[in-house]
Amino acid sequence: MEPKLVRVPTEDDIQKAIAASDKGISEATHRAHLTLWQGYANKTNEIRKALAELEVDPAKANQIYSPLRALKVNYAFALGGYKNHNVYFDTLGGAGGPATGEVAGLIDAAYGSFDAWKTDIKATGIASRGWAFLAYDRDEGTVFNFAGDGQDTFPQWNCELILALDVYEHAYFLDVQTARAKYIDNWLGQIDWDAVNARLAKAK
Repeated sequence: MEPKLVRVPTEDDIQKAIAASDKGISEATHRAHLTLWQGYANKTNEIRKALAELEVDPAKANQIYSPLRALKVNYAFALGGYKNHNVYFDTLGGAGGPATGEVAGLIDAAYGSFDAWKTDIKATGIASRGWAFLAYDRDEGTVFNFAGDGQDTFPQWNCELILALDVYEHAYFLDVQTARAKYIDNWLGQIDWDAVNARLAKAK
Protein backbone atom coordinates (compact mmCIF):
# COMPACT_ATOMS: atom_id res chain seq x y z
CA MET A 1 0.00 0.00 0.00
CA GLU A 2 1.39 3.38 -1.01
CA PRO A 3 1.73 5.74 1.97
CA LYS A 4 0.22 9.21 2.04
CA LEU A 5 3.01 11.79 1.75
CA VAL A 6 3.19 15.23 3.33
CA ARG A 7 3.51 18.32 1.15
CA VAL A 8 7.05 19.67 0.95
CA PRO A 9 7.01 23.41 1.81
CA THR A 10 8.01 25.95 -0.82
CA GLU A 11 9.08 29.58 -0.73
CA ASP A 12 5.40 30.53 -0.90
CA ASP A 13 5.05 29.19 2.64
CA ILE A 14 7.53 31.74 4.03
CA GLN A 15 6.48 34.79 2.04
CA LYS A 16 4.42 36.30 4.87
CA ALA A 17 7.41 36.00 7.21
CA ILE A 18 9.75 37.45 4.59
CA ALA A 19 7.41 40.42 4.12
CA ALA A 20 7.82 41.18 7.84
CA SER A 21 11.58 40.64 7.86
CA ASP A 22 12.22 44.30 8.70
CA LYS A 23 10.99 43.44 12.21
CA GLY A 24 14.16 41.65 13.21
CA ILE A 25 14.10 38.17 11.64
CA SER A 26 15.87 38.48 8.31
CA GLU A 27 14.96 37.09 4.91
CA ALA A 28 18.27 35.21 4.91
CA THR A 29 17.29 33.47 8.13
CA HIS A 30 13.87 32.53 6.76
CA ARG A 31 15.35 31.13 3.55
CA ALA A 32 17.87 29.04 5.46
CA HIS A 33 15.12 27.95 7.82
CA LEU A 34 12.99 26.81 4.88
CA THR A 35 15.62 24.27 3.86
CA LEU A 36 15.42 22.69 7.33
CA TRP A 37 11.63 22.61 7.19
CA GLN A 38 11.82 20.95 3.77
CA GLY A 39 14.28 18.45 5.22
CA TYR A 40 11.77 17.40 7.87
CA ALA A 41 9.10 16.97 5.20
CA ASN A 42 11.40 14.89 3.00
CA LYS A 43 12.50 12.67 5.88
CA THR A 44 8.87 12.21 6.99
CA ASN A 45 8.05 10.98 3.50
CA GLU A 46 11.15 8.79 3.33
CA ILE A 47 10.28 7.09 6.62
CA ARG A 48 6.64 6.63 5.61
CA LYS A 49 7.82 4.83 2.49
CA ALA A 50 10.26 2.70 4.47
CA LEU A 51 7.56 1.73 6.98
CA ALA A 52 5.20 0.79 4.14
CA GLU A 53 7.86 -1.54 2.75
CA LEU A 54 8.97 -3.00 6.09
CA GLU A 55 8.03 -6.55 7.05
CA VAL A 56 6.31 -6.10 10.39
CA ASP A 57 7.11 -9.06 12.63
CA PRO A 58 6.81 -8.88 16.44
CA ALA A 59 9.53 -11.52 16.71
CA LYS A 60 11.98 -9.10 15.03
CA ALA A 61 10.96 -6.03 17.04
CA ASN A 62 13.34 -5.05 19.84
CA GLN A 63 13.50 -2.08 22.21
CA ILE A 64 17.31 -1.89 22.14
CA TYR A 65 17.54 -1.83 18.36
CA SER A 66 15.40 -3.03 15.52
CA PRO A 67 14.58 -1.49 12.15
CA LEU A 68 11.00 -0.94 13.30
CA ARG A 69 12.10 0.89 16.46
CA ALA A 70 14.58 3.06 14.54
CA LEU A 71 11.96 4.08 11.98
CA LYS A 72 9.20 4.70 14.53
CA VAL A 73 11.39 6.80 16.86
CA ASN A 74 12.87 8.88 14.06
CA TYR A 75 9.48 9.25 12.41
CA ALA A 76 8.24 11.05 15.53
CA PHE A 77 11.21 13.43 15.29
CA ALA A 78 10.77 14.08 11.55
CA LEU A 79 7.01 14.54 11.68
CA GLY A 80 7.27 16.66 14.81
CA GLY A 81 9.76 18.94 13.10
CA TYR A 82 7.52 19.22 10.06
CA LYS A 83 4.41 20.06 12.09
CA ASN A 84 6.16 22.44 14.48
CA HIS A 85 7.49 24.44 11.53
CA ASN A 86 4.06 24.42 9.87
CA VAL A 87 2.72 26.28 12.90
CA TYR A 88 5.81 28.47 13.33
CA PHE A 89 5.60 29.91 9.83
CA ASP A 90 1.79 29.99 9.68
CA THR A 91 1.65 32.21 12.79
CA LEU A 92 4.62 34.44 11.89
CA GLY A 93 4.63 37.63 9.85
CA GLY A 94 1.77 39.47 11.51
CA ALA A 95 1.49 42.77 13.35
CA GLY A 96 2.48 41.37 16.75
CA GLY A 97 1.38 43.34 19.78
CA PRO A 98 -1.22 42.23 22.32
CA ALA A 99 -3.28 39.16 21.45
CA THR A 100 -6.64 39.70 19.78
CA GLY A 101 -9.77 37.63 19.34
CA GLU A 102 -10.73 34.59 21.37
CA VAL A 103 -7.16 33.65 22.24
CA ALA A 104 -6.76 37.00 24.03
CA GLY A 105 -9.49 36.02 26.49
CA LEU A 106 -7.93 32.60 27.06
CA ILE A 107 -4.51 34.17 27.67
CA ASP A 108 -6.00 36.63 30.17
CA ALA A 109 -7.84 33.81 31.95
CA ALA A 110 -4.73 31.64 32.16
CA TYR A 111 -2.07 34.28 32.90
CA GLY A 112 -3.93 37.29 34.25
CA SER A 113 -2.85 39.62 31.45
CA PHE A 114 -1.14 39.64 28.08
CA ASP A 115 2.00 41.14 29.61
CA ALA A 116 2.18 38.28 32.13
CA TRP A 117 1.75 35.77 29.29
CA LYS A 118 4.46 37.54 27.26
CA THR A 119 6.86 37.33 30.20
CA ASP A 120 6.08 33.64 30.63
CA ILE A 121 6.48 32.68 26.95
CA LYS A 122 9.79 34.58 26.81
CA ALA A 123 11.07 32.82 29.93
CA THR A 124 9.81 29.48 28.61
CA GLY A 125 11.65 30.07 25.34
CA ILE A 126 14.87 30.91 27.15
CA ALA A 127 14.52 27.84 29.37
CA SER A 128 13.82 25.46 26.46
CA ARG A 129 16.36 23.69 24.28
CA GLY A 130 14.34 23.72 21.07
CA TRP A 131 10.78 24.98 21.25
CA ALA A 132 8.20 26.83 23.30
CA PHE A 133 4.54 26.27 22.50
CA LEU A 134 1.23 27.91 23.24
CA ALA A 135 -1.28 25.07 23.24
CA TYR A 136 -5.01 24.78 23.73
CA ASP A 137 -6.03 22.08 26.22
CA ARG A 138 -9.26 20.52 24.96
CA ASP A 139 -9.94 18.78 28.27
CA GLU A 140 -9.78 21.97 30.34
CA GLY A 141 -10.63 24.63 27.75
CA THR A 142 -7.50 26.59 28.65
CA VAL A 143 -4.17 27.59 27.12
CA PHE A 144 -0.69 26.92 28.49
CA ASN A 145 2.91 27.70 27.49
CA PHE A 146 4.75 24.40 27.19
CA ALA A 147 8.50 23.85 26.88
CA GLY A 148 9.84 21.48 24.24
CA ASP A 149 13.41 20.26 24.07
CA GLY A 150 13.18 18.54 20.68
CA GLN A 151 11.01 18.24 17.62
CA ASP A 152 9.23 15.26 19.15
CA THR A 153 8.64 16.48 22.67
CA PHE A 154 5.26 18.09 22.21
CA PRO A 155 4.03 18.21 25.77
CA GLN A 156 0.59 16.72 26.40
CA TRP A 157 -2.10 14.55 24.88
CA ASN A 158 -5.28 16.29 23.71
CA CYS A 159 -3.57 19.66 23.54
CA GLU A 160 -3.49 21.45 20.20
CA LEU A 161 -0.47 23.51 19.21
CA ILE A 162 -1.70 26.99 18.18
CA LEU A 163 1.52 29.04 18.36
CA ALA A 164 5.11 27.81 18.05
CA LEU A 165 8.35 29.55 19.00
CA ASP A 166 11.46 27.92 17.52
CA VAL A 167 14.42 28.59 19.82
CA TYR A 168 16.97 26.41 18.10
CA GLU A 169 19.94 28.60 17.14
CA HIS A 170 19.22 28.30 13.42
CA ALA A 171 16.13 30.46 13.97
CA TYR A 172 18.14 33.50 15.05
CA PHE A 173 21.94 33.11 14.91
CA LEU A 174 22.38 34.90 11.57
CA ASP A 175 20.54 37.92 12.96
CA VAL A 176 21.43 38.25 16.65
CA GLN A 177 24.08 35.54 17.23
CA THR A 178 23.39 34.05 20.68
CA ALA A 179 21.04 36.80 21.92
CA ARG A 180 18.01 34.55 22.22
CA ALA A 181 16.03 37.01 24.35
CA LYS A 182 16.34 39.68 21.63
CA TYR A 183 15.17 37.18 19.01
CA ILE A 184 12.14 36.30 21.13
CA ASP A 185 11.28 40.00 21.37
CA ASN A 186 11.51 40.20 17.57
CA TRP A 187 9.28 37.12 17.25
CA LEU A 188 6.72 38.60 19.63
CA GLY A 189 6.61 41.68 17.40
CA GLN A 190 5.36 39.73 14.40
CA ILE A 191 2.92 37.12 15.70
CA ASP A 192 -0.12 36.79 13.42
CA TRP A 193 -2.94 36.62 15.95
CA ASP A 194 -5.53 36.02 13.23
CA ALA A 195 -3.67 32.84 12.30
CA VAL A 196 -3.46 31.81 15.96
CA ASN A 197 -7.22 32.32 16.34
CA ALA A 198 -7.88 30.31 13.18
CA ARG A 199 -5.89 27.42 14.66
CA LEU A 200 -7.74 27.78 17.93
CA ALA A 201 -11.10 27.61 16.14
CA LYS A 202 -10.07 24.35 14.44
CA ALA A 203 -8.83 22.93 17.74
CA LYS A 204 -12.14 23.39 19.56
